Parts: sequence; structure tokens; C-alpha cells
Amino acid sequence: MEKINIRKQFANTVLEIGKKDDRLTVLLGDIGHFNMIPFAEACEGRFYNVGICEPTIISMGAGLSRVGKIPVIHTINPFIVERSFEQLKLDFVYQKLAGNIITVGSLFDYSQLGCTHHCYGDFALLKTLFDVQIIYPATNEEFDTLFKQTYNNDKLTFFRIPEISHNIHINEPIKFGKAIKITEGKDLTIVVTGSQLNNVKKVQEKLKESNIEVEIIYIHTIRPLDKESIFSSVNKTKKVVVVEEHGENGGLGEDVLKEIYKINDLQFEHICVKGGFIHQYGTFDELLNIAGLTYENILKVSKTLL
Repeated sequence: MEKINIRKQFANTVLEIGKKDDRLTVLLGDIGHFNMIPFAEACEGRFYNVGICEPTIISMGAGLSRVGKIPVIHTINPFIVERSFEQLKLDFVYQKLAGNIITVGSLFDYSQLGCTHHCYGDFALLKTLFDVQIIYPATNEEFDTLFKQTYNNDKLTFFRIPEISHNIHINEPIKFGKAIKITEGKDLTIVVTGSQLNNVKKVQEKLKESNIEVEIIYIHTIRPLDKESIFSSVNKTKKVVVVEEHGENGGLGEDVLKEIYKINDLQFEHICVKGGFIHQYGTFDELLNIAGLTYENILKVSKTLL
């Protein structure tokens, strides 16, 4: 099978669905245009490159939803979530309309363009909107499967597409709203989302050398969260580290803590972007290092609980 990135998988998936479902309509914010040429040609009249007019894209998508279409809106994360938040709130959520928001540029994916292109508060903002689904697929298969499961379920669904995929083989079926147990363990739980699964798996393998068994709970659906799987694991180990490419407030860490805080003798650590904006320019890996989202730091923090 040809190895493609998630952006290309997005284009292929909507093309496949668009050929079968003539309600599917794609709106772009001046990115991904070349990937979407096959869709534009195959689904004539259902493709619009609106340009750098993100609030307008949201309002257009809501209008399409209102007349029975299934909008798929695609552009850069901070611009569609932060710049267009009022339109998301009033045009979609207040009116109880359904649609799909597909973003790129999560966290530091546009690292060398500076803080205007960083996004580490998207989950927090979106959780203030009632009944919005949040999905963070970190492989082609995850995006393809989860989009097909949710694109037409009468909800506003937000997909955060990362630039870098994880490379961990997953044996369990990918199901919307269901966490995946990557490894079994009794000594420590690590709850992780996105491509940080790569670093967490390395930590699990390193600790295994010292006979420490780490249970990895991988989350691709941020909302609705699989609370039962998380609680069951942490109730067993009593120790948990949450790893996510998001800010400290309003992310997966807060959601996990809300579900487990009553567990007796609980030990909790949260590895994320802390301390405010990151002002430096640099590569993606350099900014991750500043934030502490590295194998070395995850290992170090994990050891403090053991």
C-alpha cells in the first residue's frame, strides 16, 4: 500500500465519499487546493476555495448544512478555531447544525512561522461549544476510519490533523469514542494522544528493561472521551502520566484528572505546553524540546512516579 500523509488521505477519503454521497461539499481556506483537484473534477459544483476568509467559510458551511448538504471545511487550525470562533458558536452550534472541520497546523506544525501559526488551545475552546465532537487522528487509517464513522452523524465534528504520524501498529479496531490499549501494565498508566505515542512507546520499552510494566492508553477521540477505559487503567495502577500536544488548560489532562481524582493514593503528572506562549522560532522538534514533549522528558517524569 502506498504510504501517504494524512492530508493526502483526507483528500482521498472525501473523494471516495463524495462520489457516493452528493451532499458532501468541500470548502477550503486557500490550502490543500492541489490535493483536492480530483474531488473538484469528480464532484462538480461541490468544491469552493473561499480563500483567506475563515469566518466566511464557517458561515457558508453553516448555510450549506441548513439546506441539507454535508459541509467539509478545511484550513489552518488557529485561523479556523480562534479567528472564526464566533461563527462556529452562533452559525453552527447555536443553530444546531452539523458539519465537519478538518484542520492542519496543530501545535507547532508551522513552527517556523511563529506564534500566529501555533495552536495549543483548540481543544479548550471547542469544549465550550455544546455537543461538538473532537477527533485527533494520527495515522492515515485513523483519519479514514473515523471520518467515515462520523461525517454524517448530525454533529459538528472537528478533526485535528497532525503533520507527523505515529508509527505504532495497532491491533484493535478503530472505533469513534473508544480508547485503544496499546500495552498491558500494572505499574504505571500513560494516557497519550497524537504522534506522541511514538515517544510513549519508547518509554514503555525502556521501563520494561527494569521490569516496570506500563499500560498505554491511546486516545484518538478527545470528545466524547472514553472515560471507562481511562478510569479502569488508572484505578489499577494508581499512577498516571498524560502526554499531549496541547496547553495545560482545557486539554486531555484536565479531562483525565476530572475522571480519576477520587481514586485513593493517586499520583498524576501532565506533560504538555506549560507556562504560556512559546516565542522562539525553530523546527518542530526544537519547539517540542522547549515544551518538554520529548522521549527523555516523558521518561524522566514517569520515573518520578515509580
